[in-house]
Amino acid sequence: MKKTILILEDDENLNRGIAFTFEKDGYHAVSANSIKEGKRLMEQHKADLIILDLGLPDGSGMDLCKEIRTYSNVPIIMLTVCDLETDEVSGLLAGADDYITKPFSLSILRARVEALLRRTEAESRHIISSGQYRLDTDTCKFYRGEEEISISVTEFKLLIFLMTNAGQVLSKEQILSALWDNGGNFVDENTLSVNISRLRAKMEDDPKNSQTIKTVHGIGYIWIGGV
Repeated sequence: MKKTILILEDDENLNRGIAFTFEKDGYHAVSANSIKEGKRLMEQHKADLIILDLGLPDGSGMDLCKEIRTYSNVPIIMLTVCDLETDEVSGLLAGADDYITKPFSLSILRARVEALLRRTEAESRHIISSGQYRLDTDTCKFYRGEEEISISVTEFKLLIFLMTNAGQVLSKEQILSALWDNGGNFVDENTLSVNISRLRAKMEDDPKNSQTIKTVHGIGYIWIGGV
């Protein structure tokens, strides 16, 4: 399903250029050149992101941004000819997620939009990322790049603990306590080593020489994927 980008910009040529760029990239772009028209479009369309000019003919984009923030967390990129640091700070405090001064490259705007949409999607879906690996805690799915790796419930719990503590040496006792020591029911450490081995085999081409889950001899393990 196409993501919708709402463009509020009173410069018709710039508005048209932005809309054309994102339509070409597969987005659904809707355009307005005033706050009144923008509000009407917001009622008609569920925008995934708003590109908002600071200076509009019938009011302030800053005020509109503050108003939107009273009822929505939709990502907002603010456009302005003002390049003073105080203006940027004011825009961010008003609720904008990013701030671009004119003139700007459309390729830069496109990169900022894509980065912001990725970040927003990851936050909304509770994704833990580390290097090429992603763990979706909502769907219990694990990915290496775009490839899904099938994991068990135990492996899922283990990945959450390892990835949220990336870069830290975790003792076997810490891991076992966090994952399985429930109500005093202790599971021996062989269960841990078996699950670590299974994960390595699924994740890596050379699991015996793991580059992601390292063994710290005499202590436990450390997740270094992406650290």
